[in-house]
Amino acid sequence: MRTPVRRQSRARGHCEAVFWRRTNRDEVQRILLAAKRYERIERQPGSRSGPLGSVAIEVLEFFVNLVDYKTGRLEPSIDTLMLRLRRSRDAIVRALKSLRTHGFLDWLRRYEPTGNEGRGPQVKQTSNAYRLSLPERAKRFLGRLGMAPPLPDDHAQALAERMAAVEEHRASLMLDERTLFDVGDNPLGQALARLARSMKQRESARQTESPSGSIINRRE
Repeated sequence: MRTPVRRQSRARGHCEAVFWRRTNRDEVQRILLAAKRYERIERQPGSRSGPLGSVAIEVLEFFVNLVDYKTGRLEPSIDTLMLRLRRSRDAIVRALKSLRTHGFLDWLRRYEPTGNEGRGPQVKQTSNAYRLSLPERAKRFLGRLGMAPPLPDDHAQALAERMAAVEEHRASLMLDERTLFDVGDNPLGQALARLARSMKQRESARQTESPSGSIINRRE
C-alpha cells in the first residue's frame, strides 16, 4: 500500500541548507543537559515523568550523538530510531512531538523521487530533517552553562553568508511556500498558505480566460 506524501513536505536535497546549521559538542550537550533538568524540575508532584517523558530524553541523547557538527545534518528515519532505542513507533512519534512542543527540536518533512517511470507514484515520503534547539524557558536551568560562548572572529562574515543564502532560498519559493517559511509550519502559517494558494489559483484563472469570449460578452 502506497503511503501518500504528507502536506507541506519539501524536496530532499533542496531544503536543508537554510534549515540545518553548524553546531559543536558543547552546544548540543547544553541542549541535552537543559532538557534533562527541564524534565526533572518541571515534573508535577505525583507524576511519574516530566513534560518531555523518558523516551524523549532517549531520543534527544541519540540525536546529540548523531548530529554532524560541521553541517548540522540530522535525518534518522523513524525505523532507525525504533531499532536503536528499542521503542515502538507510537512511543517515538510521541517523543518527537513532545520535544518539538517544548522547543528542543524542529523538523522539515521531506519527499524524494521513487525512481518509477511512467505510471505510478513519482515521489515518496522520506525521513525528516531535524534541528536541535535550546528554548529560552529551559536556559534558566543551566545557570552559567547557559551563557553563550564568545563569538569567533569570522562570525559576522559567516552570518552574512548565511543570511544571503536564506534570502536566496526564500526568493525562489512560491508564495504559499514563502508564507510557511516566514510564519512557520503552524496553524496560522498553514491558513495563510491556503489563502495564498487560493489567490494564485484565482489569478491564474483570470489570466487563462478566452479573449474572444470577453469580446462576445461585451457585444451582447
